[in-house]
Amino acid sequence: MTTPFAIRLHDLAGGYGGAPVVRGVSLAVPAGRFVGLVGPSGAGKTSILKAILGVLPHVSGAVEVDGRAVTAGAPPAAVGYVPQTELVDWSFPVTVDQVVLMGRIQAMGRLPWASREDKREVAAALEKLGLGGLGGRHIRELSGGQQQRVFLARALVGKPRVLLLDEPTASVDPKTRDDILHLLVGLHDEGVTTVMTTHELNAVAAHLPWVVCVNNGVVAQGPPADVFTEPILSRTFGAPMRVLRDAETGGILVAEGHGHGPVATRRLAAVPAVAAD
Repeated sequence: MTTPFAIRLHDLAGGYGGAPVVRGVSLAVPAGRFVGLVGPSGAGKTSILKAILGVLPHVSGAVEVDGRAVTAGAPPAAVGYVPQTELVDWSFPVTVDQVVLMGRIQAMGRLPWASREDKREVAAALEKLGLGGLGGRHIRELSGGQQQRVFLARALVGKPRVLLLDEPTASVDPKTRDDILHLLVGLHDEGVTTVMTTHELNAVAAHLPWVVCVNNGVVAQGPPADVFTEPILSRTFGAPMRVLRDAETGGILVAEGHGHGPVATRRLAAVPAVAAD
């Protein structure tokens, strides 16, 4: 079953047992769109992803993926997820191949072992992400950027129609960040609906076709040129924000503002822009 909207949230509220982390969230993501969720730490960005995955413990309102209702404890089909790598226990004795193979569990069915096709898909995903030949390595032996790409391979090996990523460019060097973003742009071009959280307004979010500002609810959404304004970003981050234009490129520059004094800005990174849908 396919619908014009890959993801729909209606009046979503949810959390982990106490006060809701998010409330009143209504959002419709068209199939094939590339969306960035931006906002401060604790704003509920990760909780929104978990609600879409069906793993947020306490939820009210409606969550749909591909037109089907998502209920807590029942992850939707054909959805890939890349968690924040800093939350992963790297002491667990598992190889790169084994991590990626976890993304094939639904395709494997009841078989307790990997088929030749499963192994081919794992090898192809690793090769696509520049990790060929590392399948037998323990994942803790890899660099931070390599670990991030391993989890991306795990998500992609299941052939998802929807891809959810939680801060996929955090804690990696600029080149790895740009490599990851180029890959995500390619997936967008192939029609994969992609939703990622990020706090990197200049280096990442300003290059996405659609951004959603989140602070316990949706503050605003739309193209960065419309949403990245001083009033909206100041409400989103709870602090004065300045929005300028790069004199050479015309690109958006965002920085914290302190009264009317000088504002420190930095030039936008050379990451790919994604055309609006």
